[in-house]
Amino acid sequence: MPSNPVLKEKPVAVSRDHYLLELDWDAGESRPGQFVAVRVSEGTDPLLRRPFSIFSRNGGTVGILVRAVGRGTGLLALREPGAIDVIGPLGTGFSLLRDAKVLIAGGGVGNAPLYYLARELKMAGCDITYIYGARSRDFVYLEDRYREVCSRFILTTDDGSAGNKGLVPEAAERLLRDERFDMVYVCGPTAMMKATAARAHGSPVEVSVENYFGCGIGICAGCSIETPDGRKRACVDGPVFSGSAVMWDSMPD
Repeated sequence: MPSNPVLKEKPVAVSRDHYLLELDWDAGESRPGQFVAVRVSEGTDPLLRRPFSIFSRNGGTVGILVRAVGRGTGLLALREPGAIDVIGPLGTGFSLLRDAKVLIAGGGVGNAPLYYLARELKMAGCDITYIYGARSRDFVYLEDRYREVCSRFILTTDDGSAGNKGLVPEAAERLLRDERFDMVYVCGPTAMMKATAARAHGSPVEVSVENYFGCGIGICAGCSIETPDGRKRACVDGPVFSGSAVMWDSMPD
């Protein structure tokens, strides 16, 4: 795998608890929906790497979006520029359509891989409607970038402090009742993805699951999910799956 990524500058705060890290890294081929696994310290504490979706890719610059929620991610948010231990790209990516009509729906940090996706789809001539969901205005990050890569941008917040008050599945259903999309792409909390997939009204759906990845390379199988074809490891068989291939009632909240 490609090696020697370097953090270009200190992480940039882009919203409450969310930080953008940009790496100088010849990461080889990558697809929207894939992720990287980052060693967060020089020692063995914390021991496990942390997985992060690829937020953006511009030639030799790879962006990842970190939500600081614990010790490991907190260390990354304070990381100084320099060499950083990263493996990837890992996992499967989204299907990339051309000249298609697509709906993208993201919730919280689940919006991170969807920016890379939207940008690639725009370059492929797609007509993109994007529903961006967040808890409140404080948690909305890099809104201008998302608006630039879609034809129609709908912002929703749980408390109504920005955009429309409400939840992503409700906003998606209003569109899906009246319009047919060639693909619906979804990433966010499990309940959000389950509800959106259930309201697709016949449009095909792809989801990127957010299970906890222990090793990230399929050894520990701690991220396995139930599908009609048996258990699948989300880190290598996913994280992108067809919405109809996930047995949602077996998924942790």
